[in-house]
Parts: sequence; structure tokens; C-alpha cells
Amino acid sequence: MEKSTSPKSALSVQTIVLAEVTWAVLALLFFLLFSATPQGQDRSFWYSLGTWIFEQVSYFAAFVFCLRNWLSRQIVSGRNVWLSIGLGMFSYFIGNIFFFLWEDIFKLEPDVSPGDFFYFLTYIFLIAGMVLAVTSRRLNLEIWQWGIVAAIAAFGIILAWFISSQSANEAQLPNPSLVQPVMAQTAPMGAIVAQAPPPPPAKPAPAQAAPVEESTAPAWAAAAVETLSPLKPFFDWFYIISDILLLILAATLLLAFWGGRFAQSWRMIAAAAFCLYIADIYFKWATSPSRVETYQSGNLPEVFWVFSGVLFGIGAALEYDVSSRARRSSGRRRAT
Repeated sequence: MEKSTSPKSALSVQTIVLAEVTWAVLALLFFLLFSATPQGQDRSFWYSLGTWIFEQVSYFAAFVFCLRNWLSRQIVSGRNVWLSIGLGMFSYFIGNIFFFLWEDIFKLEPDVSPGDFFYFLTYIFLIAGMVLAVTSRRLNLEIWQWGIVAAIAAFGIILAWFISSQSANEAQLPNPSLVQPVMAQTAPMGAIVAQAPPPPPAKPAPAQAAPVEESTAPAWAAAAVETLSPLKPFFDWFYIISDILLLILAATLLLAFWGGRFAQSWRMIAAAAFCLYIADIYFKWATSPSRVETYQSGNLPEVFWVFSGVLFGIGAALEYDVSSRARRSSGRRRAT
């Protein structure tokens, strides 16, 4: 019997999974303990930096594990699948850098930043990778399984449509400050006559200049905000459609790999897609016209972005471990 010559990983899958779960728990505790702020006050810079670090580490680790799968010739589900998912993780990592610069360093609130182009690539690569994973496996789903996929798709579409239509309706509502003069003009004449004469106007208080916060954004960053702002409707609809596609693909993958040898890794990938959908849908709801004035980055539901990166990393690590053990087992059977 010949010994297997396949190299062992420096980190065991148990160590990787434990580290990823620990990172997710620490992120949850960080969000729970420090996300609450007094009303009317902005969150501290250190909190924004902390949430950014939690996301960046989780997505960069997922990229490294996906890259390892792509470089390995043992991966059963296909190296291109993991190359595409890994590029999606790296694109999200780069997009977060631009988002952090524009929001927390330059103190801008852009509708569209250069990071959105990398988020765009994230969805393209993720959808491509999950489509490759689905098409590389013969789908033999039962009728009830197709029913589950259809129900999840319908739920995702209805929820996305509800939030989008609510945002559109809020954007069309008139400004309340413009309604009051009309109400005063249409009041009954008797009510106007019965009113006491208005008091003499008080002397105006000396005007005090409101403190103006100097922007730290360079001119080119502010110009980029104005240039990219018209693209907001396109990105809004692209994110909604992409989230729905990811939700459908995640449900299909979950059922297609259910009970198989590689079921555990693809359950993690499906759960990662679900977490990404939850965080994106919350962000869409929280930044609707009626809430955008009070919205601040780092709210508790945004921890699902961290969970998504963690689960992608765990899925990649599990896939590498299962594929390596499967190839070693087949090699030993051939050698006997």
C-alpha cells in the first residue's frame, strides 16, 4: 500500500471553523454592546472602524480560502466555482475600502461611491460561481423541493418589491412644510375673524452663525460624488435583482447538495447568501426616504454582512477538507 503524497494543510479545518465562529461571535458582541447611541448623536469613529475591520477580515479570509480551493487540483466541485466566489469576496473587500474612505474619512454621504462598482463585481462573480456550482451538478429535485425553491423566490421578490415600492411612495410624498400654508388659506372665515389680533412682532434676536463643519474631502472625491449620483437608480435595482437571484440560487444549492458528501460546505454557502440578502434588504429599508436622515452605518442587522463573509470562508474550508479526504481515500483504494 502506498502512502498518500497529498500535502496537508497548515491549518486543520477544525481550527479554521473555530476561528471563523469566534470572529462571528466577537462581531455580534461588538455590535450588541456598542451600536446603541444617544438620540441625536453620531457614532464614534472607533466604532465605525471596528465594524469595518470585522467585515474586512471576514471577507479577506474567505477570499484566501477560496483562492486555496482554486489552486488545489483536488477540489471536486470545480476550481472555477471557487475562483469566481473568491473574486467576489475580494471585490467586496476592495469596495469596502472605498466605502470607508468616502463615509468615515472624507465625511461624505454619497448616493454612489466608487465602491459600488466593486460591489457590482461582487454580485456578478458570486452569481456566476453559484450558477457554475448548480450546472456542474445534475439537478434531480423532487416536486416538493421545486416548490420550496419557488416559495423562497416568491418571498424574496415580494419583500424586495414591498420595500422598493414603499421607498418610491415616500419619495413622492409632499413636503409637510409646504402643506401648512394651504391649510391656513382654506380655514373658515369665521375662525379667522374670531382669532385674536396677532401680537406685535418681537425684535429679532441677533443672528448667530451656525458652526460650519469643514469637509475633509478632497475636491476630486466631492466631484466623484456629483458625477456618480445619477447612477443611483441603476445600482438600487441591480442590488435588488441580484439579491433575489442569490436567494434562489442558494435555495437550489441547498436542496441539490442535501444529504450528499459535500452537503455541509454548500449549506454554509447557502447560509452565507441568505445572510447577504438579509443585510442588503435591511440596508435598503433603513435608507428609504423617510429614514435616511436618521440612518447611521453600523446598526445591529448589519452584522449579517460579517456573518456572510464568515460563512463563505467556512464553506470554502469545509469543501477543501472534504475534497482532500475523498481523493486520499480513492488513492488508498487504488493502491490496495
